Amino acid sequence: MTSGDGILPGQKLRARGAGSNRAGRFESRTHEAHDDGWDLPEDDRLVRTELRLERLRSAITYNRSPDLPFDRSINPYRGCEHGCIYCYARPSHAFLNLSPGLDFETRLIARPGIADVLDAELRRPSYKVAPIAIGTNTDPYQPVERDHGLMRQLLGVLVAFQHPVWITTRGTTIERDIDLIAPMAAAGLAAVSVSVTTLDEGLARKMEPRAPSPRRRLAMIRALASAGIPVRVQVSPLIPALTDHELEAVMTAGAEAGATFANSIPLRLPMEVADLFRSWLETTFPDRAQRVMGRVRELHGGRDYDPEFGKRMTGQGLWADLIHRRADLARKRLGLGSGLPPLRTDLFRPPARAGDQLSLF
Repeated sequence: MTSGDGILPGQKLRARGAGSNRAGRFESRTHEAHDDGWDLPEDDRLVRTELRLERLRSAITYNRSPDLPFDRSINPYRGCEHGCIYCYARPSHAFLNLSPGLDFETRLIARPGIADVLDAELRRPSYKVAPIAIGTNTDPYQPVERDHGLMRQLLGVLVAFQHPVWITTRGTTIERDIDLIAPMAAAGLAAVSVSVTTLDEGLARKMEPRAPSPRRRLAMIRALASAGIPVRVQVSPLIPALTDHELEAVMTAGAEAGATFANSIPLRLPMEVADLFRSWLETTFPDRAQRVMGRVRELHGGRDYDPEFGKRMTGQGLWADLIHRRADLARKRLGLGSGLPPLRTDLFRPPARAGDQLSLF
C-alpha cells in the first residue's frame, strides 16, 4: 500500500496539525510512503518528534522588509512542535529539504552554541544596536526548550549586554525566565507578545494541537504583566468565518489579564501553507470551508495569499477595513496600545571578559 501524502497507511498522528507530509517546493521528486507489510505494534507506528542539532555560524538574521517593525531576529529552533496548521513559517522547512507539513512539527532542529555566537556578534566593533525580535518565525518556548534551554542562554547574553529584545510566544515556559525578563523590562529593554487566536478551547486544540490552551495563555499574560513586563495580546492570525467574531472578546480577555497592547493580523497562507490549511479546513470544518477560503481570497485580492509588502499582513478590501476598524474601536474602549513600547538602545554595553583591560573612566 502507498500513500501520496507521505504518511504510511495505519501510521498514527497524535495531536498533530498537518495531515500531509508532501515534499517541499524545492524537491525535484515527490515521495510516496510504502507499507512493507511488517505487522508492527501500534505504538511503533506513532509519529514521534525528532530533534537534530545544527552547528551555526551566525545567530542574528537581518531583514529589509519595509512592513516589519524590526530589522533583525534570532531563531534558536527550526520547526515547531506546537503544530499550528496555519503557521506562515512552515515553508521555511523546505530550505532544509524537509516537508512544510508533518516534518515541520515532528523533525525539529536545535541550535546549541547559539548564545556564544550571539555574544561574538554583539562584540563586533561594526555592530549597531537595535531591538532583536525572537519568536517571529518559530516559537522559542516550544516544548523542546524545557530540556535544551537555548532561549534562556540567549537571554543571559542579552542581559549581560543590556540589549533590547521583543519576544513573541505562546509557550508557557517563558514563565521560567521571568527572573531575567522582568529586570530588563524595568530598564526599558524587553516586551512580550503572547499569541491568543481564540478563546474556544476545542477549536484551539484542533488548530494548535500542542500549544498551551487559551486559558493557560491568558494566565501566562497575567504572570508576565504582574512582574511588570509590557505584554501585547496578539490576536493572530485572525481567520475569517472561523475566529474573526472573537476579535473583541480576545482583546478584552487579554486586557483583563494585564496586557496593555493588542494587535491582530489576518490569516496568511504563503506557499505550501495554503494547501495544508485548505486540506485541514475541508476535513475539520467541511460545512464552512468554502466560505472561509472565499473570505481569505477576498482579503488577498482574489488569491490565497498576496505577498506584496504593505498588503500581506493587513489584507485589502471591505472586510479587511472592517476588521481593522473593529480592532481600533476595541483598543480605544479597552485603553490598549496598538504596537509595542519603544525599547532603549542607549544602555548597550559589551561586558568585560576575563583578561580584558578595564577602562580607568
